[in-house]
Amino acid sequence: MATMKDVAKRAGVSLGTVSRVINHAPGIKENTLQKVEKAIKELNYIPDEYARGLKTKSSRTIALILPTVWYPFFSEFAYYVEKNLDKKDYKLLLCNSNGDPDEEAEYIKMVKQNKIDGIIAITYSDIEQYIYSNIPFVSLDRYFGKKVSYVTSDNYQGGCLAAEELLKHGAKKLAYIGSYNKYTNGTMLRRNGFRDYLYERDMEYQEIFLMEPVADFTPYIIEMMKKAPDIDGIFCHNDSLLLIFRPIIEKLGYKVPKDIQLIGFDGMNLAADLPLGVSTIVQPVADLAKGAVELVLRKITDPTIKNETKIYPVKFFEGNSTK
Repeated sequence: MATMKDVAKRAGVSLGTVSRVINHAPGIKENTLQKVEKAIKELNYIPDEYARGLKTKSSRTIALILPTVWYPFFSEFAYYVEKNLDKKDYKLLLCNSNGDPDEEAEYIKMVKQNKIDGIIAITYSDIEQYIYSNIPFVSLDRYFGKKVSYVTSDNYQGGCLAAEELLKHGAKKLAYIGSYNKYTNGTMLRRNGFRDYLYERDMEYQEIFLMEPVADFTPYIIEMMKKAPDIDGIFCHNDSLLLIFRPIIEKLGYKVPKDIQLIGFDGMNLAADLPLGVSTIVQPVADLAKGAVELVLRKITDPTIKNETKIYPVKFFEGNSTK
């Protein structure tokens, strides 16, 4: 097995130069870089990542904390995060937290112990006490004040857009169905945008807005439809809820989209380049992932930089649940 000394000899450079190339040190001349990389390739040299990490105090690993990978939007986000990290020669450590704050706190401790370099997280649990301004931590959708950089879609505009599209498609009696977490996050703005768009036009609407976790939306949906059987347009706060809602109202005798039009939120795919097919407000998942990676790597390079916010626009996708 080739060693670093073998690489240095083949490239005609010092051992220190090879080490600097492997550790991505700045200021290396292009011709020197090319010679070392060529020698590494020819000798099939594999750096000792563990030893390298001890020396540089960097694991070149980012943890991605998700509530679950079962939800397609989270899975797609993880895919793009990994692809963007790979371009920067970083690895991904995936954590399915299931909303457990103790588990999430363990990953934050790993940053302090130099076991991982930073964290990108979608979290709705009580971890604010563990977050410090100098920890490379980037949040998706949840705002932790000035302590943390975060990326988000324009959830408020998405709610406005859902109301606008339902009215544009001929719906007259609208409703909102969603849930909320006790920890404030950006997804709640979807309801606010929907509500404000209608109120500005003096339009009333029905809603189901429940604190999570919600075991079963069925009784609430049945009650709402009995109260307002003329509802003909509904905004569901995510695509999964739309899929839950659709068979319930179809059992009640409504046809989608003939009787009731539905719009979801997320734009999740069944597989790569295979849209779910429903009408929805699409989040730019690839952009969100790229932005999160850029922010966490900047924080790793300079922990003292100010925390940043990236907000990305959403768009409407015409599917089979609107006319």
